[in-house]
Amino acid sequence: MLKILVIDDEKSIRNTLRDILGFEGYQVELAENGLIGVEMVKSTEYDIILCDIKMPEMDGLEALEQIISFKPESTVVMISGHGTIDTAVEAIKKGAFDFIEKPLDLNRLLITLRNASDKTALVKETKILKQKVGRKFEIIGDSPAIRKVLEMSDRVAPTEARVLITGANGTGKELVARRLHELSPRAENAFVEVNCAAIPSELIESELFGHEKGAFTSAIKQRKGKFEQADGGTLFLDEIGDMSLSAQAKVLRALQENIITRVGSDKPVEVNVRVIAASNKDLHEEIRNGNFREDLYHRLSVILIHVPSLDQRKEDIPILAHYFIELLCTEYGQPLKEITLEALDMLASRSWSGNIREFRNVIERLIILGGKTITEEDITSFVG
Repeated sequence: MLKILVIDDEKSIRNTLRDILGFEGYQVELAENGLIGVEMVKSTEYDIILCDIKMPEMDGLEALEQIISFKPESTVVMISGHGTIDTAVEAIKKGAFDFIEKPLDLNRLLITLRNASDKTALVKETKILKQKVGRKFEIIGDSPAIRKVLEMSDRVAPTEARVLITGANGTGKELVARRLHELSPRAENAFVEVNCAAIPSELIESELFGHEKGAFTSAIKQRKGKFEQADGGTLFLDEIGDMSLSAQAKVLRALQENIITRVGSDKPVEVNVRVIAASNKDLHEEIRNGNFREDLYHRLSVILIHVPSLDQRKEDIPILAHYFIELLCTEYGQPLKEITLEALDMLASRSWSGNIREFRNVIERLIILGGKTITEEDITSFVG
């Protein structure tokens, strides 16, 4: 049930709106002036606020300004018996959702409330999605090893320095890259990820630099590559150790000159991209074996960040376990499960070759198959 606050100095209008909107299925609360209304909004969440304009002590436009200042996502509909076009325009400029003249037309009011409730639902959904996305890319832990990663990331993020992230599969190299982006001046622009290991060598150049129509058999139209898509933002080259030598040469030129050339074209395209790379390979060994360009390595590794394996930060296992239990129980719509200290000790005694990725999968399995409290017996039965 949607909750509506009616702010109006006329008692008869307040009571009439309470009766009508209550009949329509809304929960309605009343405020007799702007001062009281603002205080109520500060302490209570309302889906929609109906606010008169002409009121003593604090008029509706001032109340609107105050409400939007501390709750900018509020859906406020202004109502007035002294409405003019100028007043309506001013109200909308100050953040009102709509403006309705008195005497109120019931059909117009209900349509406005329906539209306002759609906007409120969309705002709530967006907020939930942002929270989910934010949590998805959190780096969890308090061990010295992971604190070092976080501190280095926070120092480097505001700069334009290129960063090379190393570490085994499943340690969270992508999370570090996203943290660098989110804390950088480029955060409002695109974060574009390329998994170099997942793209066939014959397609990597087209994927990175784009192609012109007719550049090859399946090129039926012009296509922008990842460098152009990330213009103004961050390009994350994951598993760069798997990139072909010919693509490496073109990436090197792009880093040196901030210019790329689409496949099938000789026209240069300027790009403004911060490149963050990652690899699970020993790139020094790859250089010795002739598989990776040394000059590209030095271009990419202005800053080196090594992400430790889970076995190198086992003191984080209790924190990670509780984090994933809460996250996954919420995703599955289940009551929050507990985990015993003995079960945590068993998890900490294991070797985690698959790192955080493997650990998350194990916790997910325990949530699905275990009891209300995850115990040693659950670990023995479902993890081994």
